[in-house]
Amino acid sequence: MSDPIVEQIGAAGDLAQIAQVPRISIQAFCETSRVAEVIESAAMDRRMLKAHMKVHMGGVAAAIEAFRGAPTPNLIVVESVADRAGLIASLDDLSEYCDSGTKVIVVGHENDIALYRMLTARGVSDYIVAPFEVLTYIQHVSHLYNGPNAETLGRVIAVVGAKGGVGASNISHNLAWSISRILEIQTVVADLDLAFGTAGLDFNQDPPQGIAEVVFSPERVDANLIDRLLSKCSDTLSLLAAPATLDRLYDLPEFAFDPLLDILRDSTPCTVVDTPHQWTAWTRHILTSADDVVIVANPDLANLRNAKTMVDALRSSRPNDHLPKLLLNNVGVPRRPEIAVGEFAKAIELEPCATIPFEPKLFGTAANNGQMLAEIEPTSKIVEIFDDLARLLIGRASMRKSKKSLLGPLLERLGRKKAS
Repeated sequence: MSDPIVEQIGAAGDLAQIAQVPRISIQAFCETSRVAEVIESAAMDRRMLKAHMKVHMGGVAAAIEAFRGAPTPNLIVVESVADRAGLIASLDDLSEYCDSGTKVIVVGHENDIALYRMLTARGVSDYIVAPFEVLTYIQHVSHLYNGPNAETLGRVIAVVGAKGGVGASNISHNLAWSISRILEIQTVVADLDLAFGTAGLDFNQDPPQGIAEVVFSPERVDANLIDRLLSKCSDTLSLLAAPATLDRLYDLPEFAFDPLLDILRDSTPCTVVDTPHQWTAWTRHILTSADDVVIVANPDLANLRNAKTMVDALRSSRPNDHLPKLLLNNVGVPRRPEIAVGEFAKAIELEPCATIPFEPKLFGTAANNGQMLAEIEPTSKIVEIFDDLARLLIGRASMRKSKKSLLGPLLERLGRKKAS
C-alpha cells in the first residue's frame, strides 16, 4: 500500500518545487536515530531556513514531559514505534498539554489507512510512514502551511501610546522580546515611526536598510525582500528598523504598510507593530486592521482623555473584535499627582491588562545599553509582568492574578494619596 497521506494530497510531483516553510517553531521527538537524522538534515535545507527546529529523542513520552509545564510550539513532530492501540493512547495523553493552534505530525511505522483516519479524527494534522527522505518530510511540513486550505498563520499586535512620551515604543520592544523568549515564537518587531523610531537603538542594531525600503518601493515588496531587510536580534526575534532620518517627508498613503503586513502574516507567527502617536489615515488603518491593539497610557488627565477617545474610535471601527488592551505605564512617580488606577479604568470603561510601576534605573540602564529589561534584570517583577502580558496576547494563559493582588491595590492606594 502506498503512503496514505500522499494519496490524500495527491502525487508528490517535483519535490524540488516545495514552498518555503514559514517562520515557525518546530520541536520533534524521535524514537529512532534514522528519523532523527532525517529531520536534523531537513533543518539545514533552504526551504526550512526560516523555521526554528529542535530535535529530541524519547518519542511521545518525552513530548508529554516537555510540555507538561511549558507552552507548545507551532508544530510538534512525534515518532512512535508502538502498535495502533499504544500510539492512540499516548497521543490522547499528549493532547491534554497541547495549546490551541498547535499542529501535530505523527511519524509511524505502520502503513495503515485505518490508523491514518483514526489519527485525523483526533485532530492530528498529518501522518508520515517511516522510513522517508528529507524532501518528503519537508513536503509534509510545507503543505500544512502552504496548502490550499492552510489558515493564515501570523498575528499582528499594534502598540500605540495615548500620548507622546508615555513609553509605548519601549513597551512594544520588551513585549516582543517576551513573546519570542518565553513562548519561543518567531516574532518580528516593525518600527513604523520612520522619522524618530528607536527600535534600532533599543536592540543595539544599526541595519543599513529597513522598513523604508518597503514603504517607498511597493512594487519590489515580496517575501525575499523583507527577509533580506530583517535584522536578527535573537534566534526567535527579528527587527524591521525605521530609518530615523529627516532627509525626506513621510506623508504616507492609507494602505502604505499593507503589502508588508500581508507578507508578515503569511510568514511570521507574531508581528509587534510599534505605532507612532499620531492620527493619520495609515495609523488609523494599522490600528483597525491589527489582531490586537495595546494602548499605553500614563495615569494623568491628558492620557485619560486621549485613551478614552482612542478606545471609543476603535470600538466603533472594530465592531466584531474585542476591545483594545489598556496598559498603564510609569505608575507611582514620586511627588507626581496621579489618577488612581481604578478611577482611570472606570472613566474609560476598560480595566488595564497590566500596570507597569515607575522604575527609572532599570528602564534607563536598558535604554542606554541597547538591551531589553530581561537582559538587565531577568528576575524583576516588571519582566514577569511583560511575560504574563505576552501569554495573554498570544492566548497561552491569563495574566497571573498575583500581579493584580500585589501591585494593583498598592499602586491604586498610592495614586489616591498623591491625587488627594
